[in-house]
Amino acid sequence: MLFSRIGQHPADKIALKSQTDQITYGDLIKRIDDHAKDLTDVDVLGIALDNGIDWVLWDLAALKSETICVPIPPFFTKAQIDHAAAAAGITHMITPDGMVRTGLAKSTTIPAGTVKITFTSGTTGTPKGVCLPATAMMNIASSIYQMLGDGFAGTHFSALPLAVLLENVAGVYAGLLAGCTVHLTSLRNFEAQYENLHGLLKGADATSVILVPELLRALMMQVMQYGPLTKLDFIAVGGARIDPALIAKARQIGLPVYEGYGLSECASVLSLNVPGKDKPGTTGTLLPHVSAEIVDDEIVIRNPGFLGYVGDPSSANASLSERFATGDLGQISNDGFVSVTGRRKNVLITSNGRNISPEWPEAALLAQTAIYQAIVFGDGQAHLEALIVPSSTDADIPAAIQAANASLPDYAQIKHFTLCAPFTAQNGCLTGNGRPKRDVIVKQFVSSQNTSELPMNFYDRLVAQTADARNALYHVPQLVDGLSGNISRSTYVAYLTEAYHHVKHTVPFLMAMGSRLPDDKRWLHKAVIEYLEEEEGHEEWILDDIEAAGGDREAARNATPNLETQVMVAYNYDYIARKNPVGFLGMVFMLESTSTQIASQGADAVMTGLDLPKSAFSYLFSHGSLDIEHMKFFEKTVNQITDPDDQAAIIEVANNTFRLFANLFAAIPHEGQRKNVA
Repeated sequence: MLFSRIGQHPADKIALKSQTDQITYGDLIKRIDDHAKDLTDVDVLGIALDNGIDWVLWDLAALKSETICVPIPPFFTKAQIDHAAAAAGITHMITPDGMVRTGLAKSTTIPAGTVKITFTSGTTGTPKGVCLPATAMMNIASSIYQMLGDGFAGTHFSALPLAVLLENVAGVYAGLLAGCTVHLTSLRNFEAQYENLHGLLKGADATSVILVPELLRALMMQVMQYGPLTKLDFIAVGGARIDPALIAKARQIGLPVYEGYGLSECASVLSLNVPGKDKPGTTGTLLPHVSAEIVDDEIVIRNPGFLGYVGDPSSANASLSERFATGDLGQISNDGFVSVTGRRKNVLITSNGRNISPEWPEAALLAQTAIYQAIVFGDGQAHLEALIVPSSTDADIPAAIQAANASLPDYAQIKHFTLCAPFTAQNGCLTGNGRPKRDVIVKQFVSSQNTSELPMNFYDRLVAQTADARNALYHVPQLVDGLSGNISRSTYVAYLTEAYHHVKHTVPFLMAMGSRLPDDKRWLHKAVIEYLEEEEGHEEWILDDIEAAGGDREAARNATPNLETQVMVAYNYDYIARKNPVGFLGMVFMLESTSTQIASQGADAVMTGLDLPKSAFSYLFSHGSLDIEHMKFFEKTVNQITDPDDQAAIIEVANNTFRLFANLFAAIPHEGQRKNVA
């Protein structure tokens, strides 16, 4: 079904895209067939490649030729790779250097009908190899397409490793069925990629992405720092329980997040919330082809498509193929929504005899912005305790725990906590796809009682402590519509006019700041001089843009700016002269951090929406690129400021100018998009 569907999509539409290559739907089948020719003598194919087009081609070639395929997760250790190769009997391995013979023979324990062996994410040193038929994976992909419809056929960004079944099946296969452009990017530097997830999604014009909760929280922080991702229509998130409050917060900042649930043994997704059929706090309704029941509080799947574990003949029996006990505790409501409350094996039994799934209070903790990571423990104890990784050094953890406890009954509340360093795959506390290794974490941190707080530089603190004000700016209707190109020409000219009347003060601001710096702050003169050289004449660029957009440059020059613009200008002059000149760096941070994230995006959207020439956007395009370098310089500069009073002044001015800039935008006349308005 997948391959016939590929042939039905427009031949010139891009199917697979990376930083260096792309393949249209018209060429995709031929490229798959070319790879399949090399699999004639291959019994079991291992794929040990980074995310990219070649990974997908080899995987699809194996699927089409019915060659058993074993994806190798990039986060596997050498010992885990060796285990997977030996357990499945991988005869040929695809590596960056090409196809390599392993010298191994196909395992005799692989059940008949297996086309893919997916190894679990590695909570132990010897992960299990789950054997799946093609029908199980195609059922998942087609059901997801059926639930989402053709609205899903935009650009799907593969943020998870392709070797993870969730991305492989629910992302790539479902995306190709729908006619998506699947955007693939290297995950070689796994941690660095996710630190720039916002930039990657924005650069790809992604409309959909699949995330695990750890990545969702990271993306939420990036959106609050860098601005909205207006083209994203659908974010599927799963892998661990998520508090409804976290979903609500994500949606408040513009992230269309929908929770789902699945298992490798069932070929990934089993239930999913989708637009129009959504109930936060649940994992959605069962996919159309899935049938399930609750037995002794445990979710049991009927006819899961699971063929057994490689190397474990006892798992490949008829009863297991008909009913699969997931190990997950949960409920199914009368209207068909699935709720997953925890893992049976993780259940804590307090000394008072209460059974508690730790995922429940953990979800409440992780819904608090002050908490970055959390693990709850307390088996056999009177009360629960938590290991907490704060989101910043000044995070109010007691208040966050109190807020989380307010949503929990007394027996599930956290009574004691310990601060600790982050849980990562590198320190052995997380699996490669972000799931916590509970026993390792508790052993490592509870025994050591590591309560040291994590260092945070001043720039990071500035970003964190201005998040609310920055987020409020990003929700002003004029800015929201501008980022999607839904404004009129008169609104754009009005914005440029107000920009002219505050940008023309940038050089005087800097001169005033420099002239008032005390002797012990004279080292900042170098930064002031560099900014002066960069900012000189930018207001004339704005007048050029006004003229190119059909406006009157001289009328704009001589116009009386809105009161909101005058107030922002007056506030900064007053602060420099009366309070602390160093505080003006807060205004610099507001302007440059905003422009790096929205200038180029807004320029592209408005230029397309209004059919204006690029010459009408010289100010926005230049600032979108210039200020990226400016921000690096700014970060280095402010991290050298150690005086608490200066730091407080910068944060104060940044927060206030975010508010004042929001007022400036909100005061601009805005009647929606009308291209003919002069």
